[in-house]
Amino acid sequence: MSQTEIRTRPAGRRRHRLFNTEAHTALVFLLPSFLGLLIFLILPIAASLALSFSNWSLLSEPRFVGLSNYIRLLTVDPAFFNVLGNTLFFTVEYVILNLVVALGLATWIASLKRAQRWFRVVFFLPTFTPSIAVSMVWLLMFTPGGLVDAVFRTLGVHFPNLLINPHLAMQVIVIVTLWGNVGYNLILFNAALDLVPQSYLDAAEIDGAGPWQRFWKIRLPLISPTLFFGVVMTAITSLQVFDQIFVLTRGGPGSATATLGFAIYQYGFTNYQMGYASALAWVMFIIIMALTALQFWLQRKWVHYDS
Repeated sequence: MSQTEIRTRPAGRRRHRLFNTEAHTALVFLLPSFLGLLIFLILPIAASLALSFSNWSLLSEPRFVGLSNYIRLLTVDPAFFNVLGNTLFFTVEYVILNLVVALGLATWIASLKRAQRWFRVVFFLPTFTPSIAVSMVWLLMFTPGGLVDAVFRTLGVHFPNLLINPHLAMQVIVIVTLWGNVGYNLILFNAALDLVPQSYLDAAEIDGAGPWQRFWKIRLPLISPTLFFGVVMTAITSLQVFDQIFVLTRGGPGSATATLGFAIYQYGFTNYQMGYASALAWVMFIIIMALTALQFWLQRKWVHYDS
């Protein structure tokens, strides 16, 4: 045996022991997160899928019913398509308003010479407030005889109370959700606008491009990846809206503001139909995944990645 082989073996053993030590250390640090992921995410998801094929009222043993919950949902339950329509209506209106308001405010803040940081903090602060607390404050303002009605009376405007009007109640949900969450996209878009190279804008200005042309032809395409991320995340969260509806309207008046998230709560924890509520949850999951996949497919037409 050569001296080189003798020197190589101890070095290889040391590297092997060092690798095992690092692997064990990494496992110790990763284990709590993995257990949390397994217990609080993976197992509940698997349990909800199994429950969606059963009939369980919480007080009795689950009974396997196959696809009955899904057949009932799509063919028998008259409320499902109304709830689905409310959810999609809220999602479309909220996503459009959120993106327009956030992008407009982000562009305005980016144009300021001073106090940009203060305005970012001011608009982002509502996102730190729990949505239940935000909804409670807005409920006090929109409740019949509250602040909003008093303002209308002071202005001499005869306007029906928004919360009890079936045609306007959803607009209250949109306003409250927008106020609480628009700051997140605002910060994203403002950061993206700050990263647009000033040399591009200067060159376009020299070529005679006006402010709107510079915005639509240069700024907007360059921040399109960030816009795409904002669209996807905003759509996903809006499809799951629940807190604002639970506090402000409880799905009313009638079923004018009932969405999939609220219907899942009603069937599961009010009517004790956990199997049917699980089926609704999985339908909502499929809708979210389908819309997300559609957005990823459509991004090829309008998202530009600067190479």
